[in-house]
Amino acid sequence: MEQFRGAGDKATLVKITVLRGNNLRGNKAESILNYVRAEFNGIVLGDSQKLDAAVDQGVDYNFTCSFECSDAAHTLDDMAHKPVILTVIEVLPKEKKQKEEKTAVIGQAIVDLLPLLHGQVSFSSTVLLHPTPGSPAEAASQEGSCKPSLDVTVCVPEPLLSGVQLSDSNLLKVTVETAYSVPEVWNPVSGSGPPSSYVAALQVPLTAEKEQVLMFSNGLLKVGGESEPMGRPRKWPLGPLLAPGAQFIPGVSMEGEPIEMEDGDLTSIEDRDFRKEAETNKKRVSWDTERRCFLDVDGAACLTRRIAESRLWPVEVMRSPQVGATKGGKAGKDKGGEDETQLSFHGVAYVDMAPLLYPGARRVRGAYQLYPFYDSDLLVKAKRNISVLRESIRAPATQGRGRAPSSVGSCKAVPSKMFDGGHKGGKDTKDSPKRPGTQGKSAAIGTDSVTLVETEQQQQVNTEGQMYADSRTYIIIEIALEKSLVPKRSPEELAKRVMELIPPRAPLPRRPAGAERAVQEYQAQIASVAGQVLEQYQQLFGPAFLPGEKPLDPTSQEQRKTKLLGELNYSGKYFAFKEQIKYSVVRIVREKMLRTEAFSDPEQLQAFLSQLYVFLVDEMHVALNKTLSVDAQETQPRPLVDGAQLIHFAKEAQLNGDYQLAAQYYQEQLTRDRSDPAHWFDYGVLYMLTTDYQKAEECFHYAVSMEQTHLPSLLMCGILAEMGGRFEEAETFFEGATCVDPANVVAWTLFGLFYEGQENSIQTEMAFLEATKQQRVALVVTPPCRVETSVESPDLGEEEQEVVNCESLTIKPDVDGDTEASVVTGSQSCQDGKPGEGYKGGAEAEPSAMQHLATPTRLNTTIYMETVQFLLQNNALQMAQRALAQELLCPEGGLSSSYHLALARLQLLRAEYGSAESSLKEALHDSFQFQRAKTTYLRACKSSPSCLTWLGLGIACYRLGELTEAEDALTEANILNNGNAEVWGYLSLVCLQTGRRLEAEQSYKYALKLNLQKEAVLREIKALQDHVGFGNPCF
Repeated sequence: MEQFRGAGDKATLVKITVLRGNNLRGNKAESILNYVRAEFNGIVLGDSQKLDAAVDQGVDYNFTCSFECSDAAHTLDDMAHKPVILTVIEVLPKEKKQKEEKTAVIGQAIVDLLPLLHGQVSFSSTVLLHPTPGSPAEAASQEGSCKPSLDVTVCVPEPLLSGVQLSDSNLLKVTVETAYSVPEVWNPVSGSGPPSSYVAALQVPLTAEKEQVLMFSNGLLKVGGESEPMGRPRKWPLGPLLAPGAQFIPGVSMEGEPIEMEDGDLTSIEDRDFRKEAETNKKRVSWDTERRCFLDVDGAACLTRRIAESRLWPVEVMRSPQVGATKGGKAGKDKGGEDETQLSFHGVAYVDMAPLLYPGARRVRGAYQLYPFYDSDLLVKAKRNISVLRESIRAPATQGRGRAPSSVGSCKAVPSKMFDGGHKGGKDTKDSPKRPGTQGKSAAIGTDSVTLVETEQQQQVNTEGQMYADSRTYIIIEIALEKSLVPKRSPEELAKRVMELIPPRAPLPRRPAGAERAVQEYQAQIASVAGQVLEQYQQLFGPAFLPGEKPLDPTSQEQRKTKLLGELNYSGKYFAFKEQIKYSVVRIVREKMLRTEAFSDPEQLQAFLSQLYVFLVDEMHVALNKTLSVDAQETQPRPLVDGAQLIHFAKEAQLNGDYQLAAQYYQEQLTRDRSDPAHWFDYGVLYMLTTDYQKAEECFHYAVSMEQTHLPSLLMCGILAEMGGRFEEAETFFEGATCVDPANVVAWTLFGLFYEGQENSIQTEMAFLEATKQQRVALVVTPPCRVETSVESPDLGEEEQEVVNCESLTIKPDVDGDTEASVVTGSQSCQDGKPGEGYKGGAEAEPSAMQHLATPTRLNTTIYMETVQFLLQNNALQMAQRALAQELLCPEGGLSSSYHLALARLQLLRAEYGSAESSLKEALHDSFQFQRAKTTYLRACKSSPSCLTWLGLGIACYRLGELTEAEDALTEANILNNGNAEVWGYLSLVCLQTGRRLEAEQSYKYALKLNLQKEAVLREIKALQDHVGFGNPCF
């Protein structure tokens, strides 16, 4: 590792050249005698020559000054947060008997040296000259004339940082914005009392050995009445400047964001009214100051380590009277005998820095509540035992330099001791201790060392600091990094890594069906007829196109056309062509236009014929363009036999425990179509059930090779890689899955479970928070639709199978009052159907593949129960057990009915039948009403079977997710009455769920033909069609 230059290394000379001044104005109307003074880091670098120039004309200074950048003085951190200050000074004419010349400051300009820390060796800029109050330049700027400026260049002989140092270093930016709802006893400056200084401070590491206390002492108390404007500029961390406009950093402003996107406290809906009131009408203290800190490679590593050790970082706040010694220092010495550690209104906010350790994260910003400062709290929460404010005030006093901190200073930090005991950094910002007794209790819980820290002062209640808690004071703080502490791999890098682990294979094209097939058949017939017409033309007139031959004149073209039509009519081929095309046109009318009955209204018939004619002509042009194109003809897709029946037989054999027969069915399915990743996935799930994990992994790898973004297979590859101890591969698969579909709750939850197994608490928290966020978004934006959650557990009786498949069961009346179709379950709402970039979703996705991620999303479902459903459905039992353990620990989870049902499924898959029976009994306590409703349908079908009783049973089974039983019941209802539109509607829903495109379209067309009246069923069908991407021929 390349080391940064130390104190003994050769210093680098930084040269600043002021080339020219533009549009300068002085006190004299004709000319101005002036010079430029350059300052950096509190030191005057030099003055230019005194030059006389006409007003509003340029002044060529060509003034060069320099300073040495080293670790001893003018460090890289100084250059990060301190600019070069250029002051233009006018020399006034001498009066009579005047010995010394008088001067007046025209304005000040600021030069930011940050480009040098980005690797540049030189840069030029025109900086604005900010006028001082009362100067002629200020009056000129108010008049709207050209603003004065300076042309400046900065250069170094060699880069301050080498390429390695530049890539390893980082820039930390700490911005203290505003403290709202401050104590009411605070009042603006008045003639009756002394002015007060409002200070905020925190300590950060710059290197492995050096820490810095960042002091923000320029807080301005404001009364309420209006909100702080957004986009206001940020201030330099400097003391008061002669030109007020020079205190703002050019091109940097406050960037607001919605409250729900913040990282701090007071982000709930209940807090928004309070924050709106506080940020509009209540008193506040405004700093609006940004402090940059340069971190070398060791400093960045130290920052990462400190955050991992203690996620809560204290930001201390106090109010103190401004000391008059800032001018001469005398008053400060008089104060030296007093107890300088008595801090007025000493409070602290705990900033959670853990989000900076999330991959790719570079910023935390939020509102953090202020609490009274107690050493015991500081030790327990932040694992620190030193108050940076107390030490920063005590240090100057002990050195005999009693002075208040500068406006925004950087005090050398006293090394703070970090303790390993106490809390592990969990947030604890709800309550603030008010009595010494409560402090003693918290200290005893954290560590016995707290008693060593308490002093006589700490035994007293922090009365002034308690006002922060009573007023609910909070402070807006932003901490940002130029580069993330933990880099995040890009989607391209992850895709490349997955491709290296599992090389892709090109899938074969699929054969269309339904309306799409009817259109393609029409195009094929048009191409066939066009070929025959062209052949007849060549027989009559020879080759149609010869190279170099002149085109025919219009008369010859018309003659040939007449002769060709006559020959076609005479030979009967014209009639044969019409008959050839007729069948494909009929299929378009039925399959695409959904017309199967004759028209009674001639106007409707004419309108339909016009629409049909336009459509047929358009498709004819498409077909002819393909036929006459010089490009290579498209290869016809290989015929593909529908394997839905094979899947049914395989599942049935699997339920009966005949795994060998189930394997034969899956192999037959693969023989018919080896390019479908869902088929390989189903085969792999069977091997998961038989615990043949090696073959299961091979099947999932085949699925990913067919489709690199097949989400269920990626997740199962990650699970098996973790089980095999290949943690790097597992991380790649899980992270790749989150990039394929960033909104998938299951992917993020499994990612968090993986990190939880690696004991990486920060990454675990990040993944679970993202999963929770995506679940909430899905509940808001996703329309309610139904997904398959059927349970296929071996050796399970009929009664028990019904119980296992039900979850969170309720009975609700249907919108039309039909109670026989009113049994619904709250667990059957679908997730967000919009996949990530590259994910084959919607109409292009294989329906059976999407069913593998069809997990329930409901208001009372946690992210862990969603993930458990996916894991149990695909026989990943070890990971399912870990997810159930997290469900028990989750505040929203616990021993619920859904937990017992999932536990019973897990125990059944492990052949632990006694334990499964106990879990089912627990679940039955909450599911009895639903079970009784289904039993009623079964008895009705046995005693007096009719279309309506079978329909009611089919609806109940569908709501339970028992799609096979639902289809059987609906089929019986259809046999008894094939004119019931609701039966066809629910058959369409079942076919959509099972991924049968053609049957879904046909059932939907019959439901429309029979005039389905129930709007709720129609809305559900259309929502599910939108979700899966097929089922409506009009797409």
